[in-house]
Formats: sequence, structure tokens, C-alpha cells
Amino acid sequence: MTTPTPEVAEAAEPDFDVIVIGGGIAGCVTAYQLAQQGRTVVLIERGEAPGSKNLSGGVLYCRGMQEVFPDFLTEAPIERHITRNYINFLNAESSIGIDYKDSRLADPVNAVTVLRAKLDAWLSDKCEEAGVFIMPGVRVDKVLTEDGPTGKRVVGVKAGDDELHAHVVVAADGVNSFISQEVGLRTKEPLNHLAIGVKCVVNLPRETVESRFNVTGDEGAAFAVVGDCTQGVGGGGFMYTNIDSVSVGVVLRLDDLTAKKKSSSEIFDHFLAHPYIAPYLEGGELVEYGCHLVAEGGLEMMGEITMDGLVVVGDAAGLTLNTGLTVRGMDLAVASGVAAATGIGAALESKDTSKAGLAGYRAAFDASYAGHDMKTYAKAPGFLEVERMYKDYGDLIGNVLHGVFDHDNTPREHIIKVAYKAFKKSPVKIKHLISDGIAGVRAL
Repeated sequence: MTTPTPEVAEAAEPDFDVIVIGGGIAGCVTAYQLAQQGRTVVLIERGEAPGSKNLSGGVLYCRGMQEVFPDFLTEAPIERHITRNYINFLNAESSIGIDYKDSRLADPVNAVTVLRAKLDAWLSDKCEEAGVFIMPGVRVDKVLTEDGPTGKRVVGVKAGDDELHAHVVVAADGVNSFISQEVGLRTKEPLNHLAIGVKCVVNLPRETVESRFNVTGDEGAAFAVVGDCTQGVGGGGFMYTNIDSVSVGVVLRLDDLTAKKKSSSEIFDHFLAHPYIAPYLEGGELVEYGCHLVAEGGLEMMGEITMDGLVVVGDAAGLTLNTGLTVRGMDLAVASGVAAATGIGAALESKDTSKAGLAGYRAAFDASYAGHDMKTYAKAPGFLEVERMYKDYGDLIGNVLHGVFDHDNTPREHIIKVAYKAFKKSPVKIKHLISDGIAGVRAL
């Protein structure tokens, strides 16, 4: 038997059970759940504080978070409870919407708006209370690996001159996960799996938010917009109400944006200035503005999420679902954090943190609501690549409705004739309507 050198013996003794890289929702939930199990956990966040790198906010479907934090709705910094969902086809000269408002969405609460700077800070505090050691303002420069019997094994991280070792490292470092790319677990994503989100927060008096978006009390509205908001580029726009502000932005598919040689900032400005959007924001004060990458690849983007000594969670694992009706990421991050903690806990218990030992993470995720939803909507990204979604269908519906409502003192025609004339002027043909309709049903 060979006596290990002092260096090897030191490296073999971990500083923590688990190192989590990234203080977003997925990282914090993973860290919190593991600390609750009695594990030693360090959470490394490159921002000055968790949440300081996250822009704006969004809609969080919150039932999963309530399972982790039963008092989430009363304790967490929630903005509004979403009871109104407005789906909008936006054209250059018209706007067509489906306005769904339902009191049942308020009891039990289904979704809330949050501002990430506040939410992530709250999650970090919960982690600290549970015993997680928080290291803010630290950038991980390198992942430490060793050669194992089945290949490369992650054993820790290096930040500046400091090295930390752990049984398991959790990559929760965002869409463009440099950690998982560095160790070869994931490759650089193709452009059609990525989008750029340009967003801002506009402050408005509380009563102005409520009157313009037709909500009262703690009710909130979520607007999903498609069409002229992106000037024909695949993607969409959104507006979410906060207590006394509005989160507004566009999400643009990178492959389409690049192919059409458009500027994301110009499209964003066009959206804000659109005559059917600008009145909602008039008189507001811009308090936050920025852009970031968004995962758009669905189940196909998820790929491998474990290797010896490493798991990948949240956005870093490609966990975002855009169905055109709802855009989800934060609830999937919660589910992946819970599943990762389950898998890691089992692996630590069995003293096997190899890829095989960590397989419980994928099994727990696949069995969760999020795992099922990723499979249910696996065809959604392909459906949302249909070009006609972003101009032609909006124009067609607008022209049909104009023919119905424009009483110009000429004799009226049955709606079928009105629609037929609109079809003749549109690039959309009946065969497109049928094929896109079938694809939409299968995708959604």
C-alpha cells in the first residue's frame, strides 16, 4: 500500500460536503435543502451579494417554492399575485388580445411577480439561517479535477489563490455555464437554443399601475406579446406588474436576430415606443435596464446534468420553458434545486458521488412536475420557430376583424367571405393554417 503524499492527503479531505457556484434560485434552493439535511455547504456568488447580478424580475409559478418554504407567500419579498394573463397579437396598426382574468388564480395563489434583487437576497438569508456559508464577491476561476477510475472527477474549485475541496460541486452559474463547459460536460449551445432578453423596470405610482393594468389590491397582470414587438424576429415581449413598477422587455432568438441583422436594443426601443404599449408606461421612471442570455432549447437543451463530483442545475442545465403562452424558468430552477439536493444527499449517504452515485438527481427531476413538463412541451421550441407567428398571423387576424368591425356604409358580408378575402391578401395559406394548427396542438 502506498502512503499518500501530504499534498494528496490534504486534497482528499474536503472542506465542505458541497460547493454551490451561483446564488440564484437554483443555487440557493439546492444549498438550503442540503443544509437542512445537515450537510456542510458553501455558496459562492460572484456578485457583491446574491441577486446583485440579476436583472429585473418576472413571473414565478410559486407552488414548488411553497413546498420548500411553507411561509413563502407571507415572508418573501413578493410583488403581486398574478390573476390576469393577457395574450396579445401586436401589429403595427392594431392590437388583438385574449384577456384571461380569474379569481381562482388567487386562491390558492398560482403565480407571483418578483424582483430578483430582492428575492435572491431573501433566499440567501434563508440559506445563511440554515447554516450555509455564503461567499459573496468571489469569482470561481477554475474547477479542480482529478483523474478517477471512470474518467475526470470534479473535486473542488479555485478562486484567486484559494482552493476549496468538496465531495460535490453544483454548477448554478447561469445559461452560459462556464463551469460545465470547462469540465467538458456541456458544449457551447447552438444559437437556436439561446435568446437575448432585453428588459427594464419602470417605476410608476401604485395607483397608476393598478388603473392601467386593471388590477386592484395585491392582484397583478402578466402580458405576453407576440408580433410587431420583435419586428419579425422570433421571440416576444412581456410586461409584468410589480407593486409600484412594471417589468417590461423583449426576448429575441439569437439565430433569428443574427440572420436578420437586427439590433436588440433598437427592437426593445421600438417595443417601448409602440402606440399600444407606450401608454402603459407613460410618465414612468426607468430605474433598471440591461440584457442577459435566456435558454430557449427546451428538453433538447437539457442534455447531461451530472458527472463524477458535479451536478448542473437551473438555467445552467437549460431549464426554461417558453410555450408562447407562459414563460417559465424560476419554478423549474426550484424543482431542479430540490431534485439536486435529493440526489446529492443520497450520494453522500452512500459515499458514492460518482456520476452513477448522483443519478438520483436526474431520476428525482424527471419524476417532478418540472421533468414531466419539459417532456410535455418538448416540441414547443420547434413550433415557436415558425416565422408566420411573428407577423403574418397577426396581420391576418387584424384584417379579418377590421372587415367585421369597419362599417363603411357598404353592404355587410358573412365572416367567411371576409376571412376568405383576408386570406387572399395574406402570405398565410389554408395549408399553413392546418399544418401550424396541428403543430401547435402537438407542441402545447
